[in-house]
Amino acid sequence: MRLILAEDSTLLREGLVRLLVEEGHEVAASLGDAETLADEVERHSPDIVVVDIRMPPTHTDEGLRAALEIRERRPTTGVLVLSQHVERTYAAQLLAADARGIGYLLKDRVAQVEEFLDALDRIHVGGAVIDPEVVRQLVRRTTHTDPLTRLTPRERSVLDVLAQGHTNTGIGERLHISQSAVEKHLNAVFDKLELPRTTGYNRRILAVLRYLEA
Repeated sequence: MRLILAEDSTLLREGLVRLLVEEGHEVAASLGDAETLADEVERHSPDIVVVDIRMPPTHTDEGLRAALEIRERRPTTGVLVLSQHVERTYAAQLLAADARGIGYLLKDRVAQVEEFLDALDRIHVGGAVIDPEVVRQLVRRTTHTDPLTRLTPRERSVLDVLAQGHTNTGIGERLHISQSAVEKHLNAVFDKLELPRTTGYNRRILAVLRYLEA
């Protein structure tokens, strides 16, 4: 796949470039800031953009704002936010717009190279890969305004793993329950969140969005 990297740490950026090239991928551009990122995406049409959040010149949220601009211009371009921080406002906007082909991983929680490469593969085919800690921080709300309070603890756990981008098989493996149990809990979640069965709506994505908005 063709990728663009935006990471201000030279050591990490060059390490990622070498890793990706060794794995047979093409790195079309490697940037130390986010100022020209959107233009580089237009120039090279990558499959995925890997971007940090806090980049020059202000080291606040340049990368995440660039990611939002990229998704607005090119909704089918995958975006993997790889950062040490959770920026709740822009992150919620990025994930709520369309969670397909989106990833948000925390650098210090990516323990294995294979985990990073697997995340890219899942994003490339339209999946969503979201660190559980990101999900927890995004959905932190008071219980009296939380529409998810009607869910049982098990249903809440299933939805939490679903929000990380996993399939039914992945949910079952992580929670040690059967496929039929996963389907049963998901259907209960969809019904309790009053998600439509209308053709053209993906209830899984709607459930994740409702989770993020709660």
